[in-house]
Amino acid sequence: MSGFDYAKDGDGIVTVTMDMAGQATNTMNAAYRELMAATMNRLEAEKELTGVIFTSGKKTFFAGGDLNALLAQRGADAAYFDYIEENKLFFRRLERLPVPVVAAINGAALGGGYELCLACNLRILVDGPDAVVGLPEVSLGLLPGAGGVVRLVAHLGLEKALPWLLEGEKARPAQALSEGLVDDLVADAEELIPRANAWIKANPSAHAQPWDRPGFVHPGGGAEIPKVRQIATMAPTALIKKTRGLLPAPGKILDVAVNSMRMGFDSALRNESRAFLSLVVSPEAKAAISTFFFGMNGIRSGRARPQGAKSEIARSIVIGAGMMGAGVAYVQAAKGIEVQLVDTSLEAAEKGKAAVQVICGKLVERGRMQAEAAEALLGRIRPVVLSQAEGCVDLIIEAVFEDFDLKSRVIADSFTLLASDGIFGTNTSTLPVSLLAESCPEPTRFVGMHFFSPVERMELVELITGEKTSTDTLRRAYDHVLQLGKVPIVVSDSRGFFTSRVFSTYTDEGAALLRDGVDPVVIERGAHVAGMPVGPLAVSDEVSLSLQMKIFETHRSLDARLGVKDGFPTDHAATLEVTGALAEKGRIGRKSRAGFYDYHADGSKTLWPGLAELATGNGGIDFRTVQDRLIYRQVCETLRCYDEGVLHSEIEADLGSILGIGFPAHTGGALRFIHGVGIGAFAARAAELAAAFGPRFAVTQSALDKLALSVTAAA
Repeated sequence: MSGFDYAKDGDGIVTVTMDMAGQATNTMNAAYRELMAATMNRLEAEKELTGVIFTSGKKTFFAGGDLNALLAQRGADAAYFDYIEENKLFFRRLERLPVPVVAAINGAALGGGYELCLACNLRILVDGPDAVVGLPEVSLGLLPGAGGVVRLVAHLGLEKALPWLLEGEKARPAQALSEGLVDDLVADAEELIPRANAWIKANPSAHAQPWDRPGFVHPGGGAEIPKVRQIATMAPTALIKKTRGLLPAPGKILDVAVNSMRMGFDSALRNESRAFLSLVVSPEAKAAISTFFFGMNGIRSGRARPQGAKSEIARSIVIGAGMMGAGVAYVQAAKGIEVQLVDTSLEAAEKGKAAVQVICGKLVERGRMQAEAAEALLGRIRPVVLSQAEGCVDLIIEAVFEDFDLKSRVIADSFTLLASDGIFGTNTSTLPVSLLAESCPEPTRFVGMHFFSPVERMELVELITGEKTSTDTLRRAYDHVLQLGKVPIVVSDSRGFFTSRVFSTYTDEGAALLRDGVDPVVIERGAHVAGMPVGPLAVSDEVSLSLQMKIFETHRSLDARLGVKDGFPTDHAATLEVTGALAEKGRIGRKSRAGFYDYHADGSKTLWPGLAELATGNGGIDFRTVQDRLIYRQVCETLRCYDEGVLHSEIEADLGSILGIGFPAHTGGALRFIHGVGIGAFAARAAELAAAFGPRFAVTQSALDKLALSVTAAA
């Protein structure tokens, strides 16, 4: 059986080493089905069998289902249901063997890999840095379909199992042991088989699973226990609050988990198969698999990275010790980089380090960081003024205010502190990188590095290439973003780049709806129902209305410098009219306790009654159109960025829109949204919106053709 090594020792114990040929990982594909069928046939026919051990010949134990096959599945037909059931039967046959079965887990066992472990009588995990177990299917719009929901509930009980099923978290060895996901740890992979052998010999009769024994009761009590009933009753409300009903997988998981306690084990497995089948063909699963698995893995593996040797940053300077600069210093120091945090005074620089200390303190308090690690991290950050900074660093990142003249001075004054092969990154969100590079002695070593606030939590970094940014500079910047554990997307230089440009259309459309007479409650509710994390009026307050107006002033100055009129590529008439009027009244957002909302002493907020005065239209816009205007406005602008070459790939558009702007994740991203709706249907709806509300919703045929080509290529 090429791919599954089958070895029986003198004591009658068979070790099955999974090492599927031509694959980096073991996965549940067509080859696996043949290998597992042959293995089970042989085990069931084996004479004088005393035990079975499943382990792996690869770095990981088992990666789970074949997502390419799942993505290709279109119909929820009886044939595919039978296919799912046949796959599950392998594990049922495994746990019905008359001998104990052990999973010797040498690395990651996720999804179907961990479901195999659950079908074994004992799970032994190596205590290594790459070892992890879990059922992350919910993050892909799926549920564990090889018995994972039913078995984990039977193994841990409903209360303990639900968080692992509904949140899809992955457990490292110590946590996996303490939470009951595995039964034993070994320090080294070489100890796995001897430990498994010893347990089998000591427990020759430990082959019946708890759920197959007479009188089995779920840990924590059965479905009739008051506490379990309370969990089952309250969980749906909590799920709807969290997902807004936009993600079907969590609800399906909850339904299967609860009902598995009310029916026989095999019936519960069959019910799980039905739920899995309905999710596999859902648009949410297709979007999640495409964006969050294949897309994210492609970006992290360097899809947009120029070819060349990998590099790492060891020493850096961050200029500007405000919230953004302090956040950048934190994420760099967390990866072992020596950071000089620079500001106009030592006091200001030390204040930035104090902000990092607050971040570390919260992590220590929550048990997510050891006090010693926090102390070491802070020791890698040295507050300093620019004149006293030590040179010859690998990277300088300026994170000063979004003011063109200020940034230009900082760039010119600090560039000499770089090593001969060092690079300079400007953390600008809207200013043209090519124009800023004119202040740089060597513009080939200059690149835009747009971090998002709060830096310690936001995954995305937008890398902006100026006209003279070299390939080597882009590669080193890309490597640094990966070094920080973040997600890089590469965009071409343009006013507002991608994320800031598109984000501004969201807030502008909120203002436009208000101007058109739509009740502000309906606007905010429409955004919520559509899947946006925060309504456009609320997010404007968070960003600050005065800051939005200052950005427009900056762009007017840029227009004058460049000799152009209205050089920013998007329509912001509503923002200038509505948001500008509020700012003139001194209502500049949360920081002034007054903006679109009033902010009260008890921490609550209410929409300002005076917003009705800003309406010039008479409303009459239906709720579906409110949602469409907020979503289509962002999608249309993203499509323009793609058509203009600001964006270079659909996946960068999709990940950038979700991670940087907060575009509804269930859609898979702004361009994936178009594929989900259908290119023709999207174009028709955009045309309707353009006819009714203006050319900001217009899309070009060239942009639609570009999307159509990607569909053809994928097919």
